[in-house]
Amino acid sequence: MSGVPRGVLLCCLASLFLVAPASAAKREPPVTRGSTYLALGDSASFGYQAPQVVPTPDYTRASNFRGWPEHAARALRLKLVNAACPGETSASLIDSSAPNFGCSNLPGQPNVGYRRAYPLHAKYSGSQLSFAISFLRRHPRTRLVTLMVGANDLFRCQATTSDACADPAERKAVLDAIRGNVRKIVSRVRKKGRYRGRIVLMRYYSLDYNSADLKAAIRTANQTAYEAAKPYRVHVADGFGEWRRASVNSGNNPCTAGLLAQVGEGRCDVHPSWAGQGLRAQALIRTITR
Repeated sequence: MSGVPRGVLLCCLASLFLVAPASAAKREPPVTRGSTYLALGDSASFGYQAPQVVPTPDYTRASNFRGWPEHAARALRLKLVNAACPGETSASLIDSSAPNFGCSNLPGQPNVGYRRAYPLHAKYSGSQLSFAISFLRRHPRTRLVTLMVGANDLFRCQATTSDACADPAERKAVLDAIRGNVRKIVSRVRKKGRYRGRIVLMRYYSLDYNSADLKAAIRTANQTAYEAAKPYRVHVADGFGEWRRASVNSGNNPCTAGLLAQVGEGRCDVHPSWAGQGLRAQALIRTITR
């Protein structure tokens, strides 16, 4: 998700299937009170809010933004380090100079990006992945790493193609990129970071649970991401399902259900509201504590 709001369908990364084999779970040290938790991802993990939200967010203080990692860490009493950056793509999470959608650059604007103008929750130079590897080596008792990335790959394709990424060949290229990048991210966390704890992938949500086409796109994109990460022992938090169930009595509309941040009467941004972030945290907590 981008740090620069776009009126496009969000979250085309989502529908992953649980869970790591029981034998893998037994090898993982437990996530207990006081454990260190590293969050990686984009604006949803960061807790970004659009300028149209009332009151207008103060971007000069990262502590003003609380995403689902903050909610979950507080509930579970974990020591959180949130490295997420609004607008991050799966490629730029690996290489900060790679094309992204608002973290360090925008299409046609190579010097415009959130982290160029405002602070992140965690202070670091270079890429999220480089920071993660260094952090995990310096903090070997870290017990939880979460990852939510990929939606901005699709947003960037929509913004840079004449058909808004409608061509099947364009979509396949995006899926191939997500597959390769997610594999690199998770494998390097395991191998270069020497990390043996729990990795949880957070499912993206849908803006409209009535849309069969959107749900199909979500399933396809996220199954791709899950299959890429699966060999490296991952779990999945069902943020997609939590929002779907919470939207049922509101016409399957997350905006009406109050899960998306309001930017005007009857209108919502693509980013989660406080309540929406809370439900995503609940999905993570269920994965950790069961």
